[in-house]
Amino acid sequence: MAVIDNGKTIDGPEVMPRIDAFNDLLREKGYWIFAWGLESPAQSKLFDNRNGAGIVTNSALIPHVDGQEYISGLWIVDVPSAEVAAELAAAGSQACDRKVELRPFH
Repeated sequence: MAVIDNGKTIDGPEVMPRIDAFNDLLREKGYWIFAWGLESPAQSKLFDNRNGAGIVTNSALIPHVDGQEYISGLWIVDVPSAEVAAELAAAGSQACDRKVELRPFH
């Protein structure tokens, strides 16, 4: 479950406790595998060392950073069904006040 951010949502003091409660639910149900959050794309650098190129680009010059939306976090869960995954994605979206994309591993 990827958290999709637009950089415009301002988190109030209630957001982290809701995310913590959601994470606790995932652990209690045995679904938790891993979760993390990412800083905004403004904090990123792009490395391209294909064929030894040694190119490092600051975030202001990375084309995809100018996009409307970006991934700001992720939950990896192990659930018994697609229905449970869908319920969790909806609950995660509500907890973090952002869109959540649900996608299975390949």
